[in-house]
Parts: sequence; C-alpha cells; structure tokens
Amino acid sequence: MGLYLVSVGAEEWFGAEEGEYGETASALNEELRRRGLPPYASLPEESDFVPGAGLRFEEKLSPSMAGFGALCEAHLARDEGETLAGWSVLVPFSLEDDVRLSVGSAYADETLVAGAPQVLALAERLAVALELPVDAIPERCDNLELTLWFLDGPAKELATTRPGPWSEDLATSYYVALYLRAAQHSLRRGCPLVYS
Repeated sequence: MGLYLVSVGAEEWFGAEEGEYGETASALNEELRRRGLPPYASLPEESDFVPGAGLRFEEKLSPSMAGFGALCEAHLARDEGETLAGWSVLVPFSLEDDVRLSVGSAYADETLVAGAPQVLALAERLAVALELPVDAIPERCDNLELTLWFLDGPAKELATTRPGPWSEDLATSYYVALYLRAAQHSLRRGCPLVYS
C-alpha cells in the first residue's frame, strides 16, 4: 500500500467506471474550451507492461517530504511550489495557470491540474540547485526504478564518488528526481500522471 504516482492511458482517462477519470477529463476539456484552448483528446493506450520499456510510469512516494518542502520554499515562489508538487493531475501540455476543477481526486475534494512543461522547468531549477547527477538517475520509471535507485543502494554508492548538495539528503533529491522524471515521461508519452 501507499501513495503512488502513475501514468494513465486513454481507456482509463476517458472511462466512466469507478477509479477511472472520465469526469476529470470532461471537466478539464470544458475548462480548456473556456480558455480558448483545444481539448485534451489524444492519449496513448497503456501498453502491455514491458519492464524498462518506458511506456508506463509508476513510482512510490515513500520518503519524508520535509526536506523537499524546505528546498521548494528556499528556491521557488509559493505558487511555483504548488505548481511543482501540489497537482493531482499532470498533463503533457503547457498551462499558463494551473487548472482547479471541482471534481474530487484520489486524495482531495478537488483536482488541481498542472502542465508538464511548467513542472519540468521548476524541477530542473531544483536539480541545478542540488547539483543532482541527472545523468546517473534512471530515466525509465515504469517499475519503481527511481524509488529503488534512491532507497536500495545505488544513490548511496554514487554519493561516495560524486558527493554534492544532492547527497546530503537523498529523500529531498528523490522528490526532485521524481517530479523531473514524471514531467519528462508525461511529455515523452503524451499521457497524464495521477496519484493512486
């Protein structure tokens, strides 16, 4: 159990069954129309799971977020911090302003939608501030690769050979990497990400 960040395919996004996102999809498209933007209608299907293929995204939010919250306060404006980590749905297109929908999400009475380009830019700023070794961190995150990399050893091993601000608090670095890779995945695959 626990909180996971996962990608969503077309069938689940437009579905009307319990646990699917059809109501959110409709509400978002209505708000996009109101803003003069095209609807979000073209999503990939979730492919059969092939570990390491990078077609799905699944990571667990398990370390403490205290250090990450402090990092956001130190380097981002309040509204930027909410855009980076306060959303319930991440979509693969630009949103000048986050979209607040009066549709319940998995863990709140409303849904906050953020654009992946904005989240990516903010995560990249934090990655630079931490001197995060982005080249060494898993890019494909479809089977808890990022979670395991930070929690099960490789990050600790790398911290001894490539120390820096990132290695002082691996939980904080994990969340920077998580939002960075989530935004990259959303843009690469053209799919939304949600918490489940």
